[in-house]
Amino acid sequence: MRPPAEGESPGLYVHVPFCRSKCPYCDFYSVTAPCAVADWLSAIEREAAFYAGRFGQFETLYLGGGTPTSLTDSQLSRLIGSLAKHFAFSRDAEITLESNPDDITPERLAHFSSLGVNRISLGIQSMHDAELAYLGRKNTAKQNAKALQWVRSRAALQLAVDLIYAFEGQTRESWRDTLEFILTFQPEHLSCYQLTVEEATPFGGMQREGTIRLPSDDEQSDRFLMTSSFIESNGYIHYEISNFAKTHEHRSRHNNKYWRHVPYLGLGPSAHSFQGGTRWWNVRSVGHYCQALSEGRSPVMGRENLSRQQLELEILYLGLRTRDGVDVRILPDSPRVRQALAQLQAAELVRLHQGMLRPTRKGFLIADGLPLMLLD
Repeated sequence: MRPPAEGESPGLYVHVPFCRSKCPYCDFYSVTAPCAVADWLSAIEREAAFYAGRFGQFETLYLGGGTPTSLTDSQLSRLIGSLAKHFAFSRDAEITLESNPDDITPERLAHFSSLGVNRISLGIQSMHDAELAYLGRKNTAKQNAKALQWVRSRAALQLAVDLIYAFEGQTRESWRDTLEFILTFQPEHLSCYQLTVEEATPFGGMQREGTIRLPSDDEQSDRFLMTSSFIESNGYIHYEISNFAKTHEHRSRHNNKYWRHVPYLGLGPSAHSFQGGTRWWNVRSVGHYCQALSEGRSPVMGRENLSRQQLELEILYLGLRTRDGVDVRILPDSPRVRQALAQLQAAELVRLHQGMLRPTRKGFLIADGLPLMLLD
């Protein structure tokens, strides 16, 4: 992983914590209370005013959630207008809007474009209705197809697609069918996430009760390797464990800032920020977030100042989840680490190229464990 360039422009994330319904696998903070939107919009404006001028010009804006497109067009206009009032954005800023397929219409896409949005991230997840029902999704395969067609018909919009795989009831064949269908639209970006069951979610409770199960480790590994091989064979770059880009230029510029410790600002409940070696995060509650800002208080719930050693450990951990890898000079120079590195290379889990240590496709399978093997 290359270090952040001196003076590299920061990114802005806005957490829109509203959904019409909660998916049983989702661990992101959201509520199904649209009555709170007006107070949240006012709070966002106050928080934006607080940070005005503290980060310089933003190169990316990512509206995530939750479901940002659960906001009405007028609410989205107000949100983006308030951000433009308090912050400066580069002329070529990457502006991403997460959307559910059933929120997409040609008219709404035209409105999104008028607000400066140039990248739509569609939560497709699957192209099979039975699988969508299992995942608790409200969108159907037919709605997915229409949304893909409508986004693809607007040349000014980049298309990013989110998919989920390796869950009960999904077969190797049905997953390949989904991938084949999605690739006919040539999305600029693909995120393929293996289903992870978090304890605090409905799926977590169902797993404890034994009413759902995950595929075996061998099945999950097979599905990951098949996914990587198939998508790359269609011309994409597997640049991070879960992410694929049509070209180098189509990598998520916003997410790369997280992985490389470039400064970023997060607005909204549960949003995280990073600047100058300090990371901080907001309270995970719409009500407490809005109340704090209405009273002129900060919604920040916690912060940590990272030491040089902690930053280097994060660089190693995050870098070994990417195709770029890490500068081998960041590793401790000790006999044990040199031996571990030789063993990992022999097992074809990592490779050295021009001073960079990079995980292979097999190495991605154990990427989270690689740093532990390479530290004293």
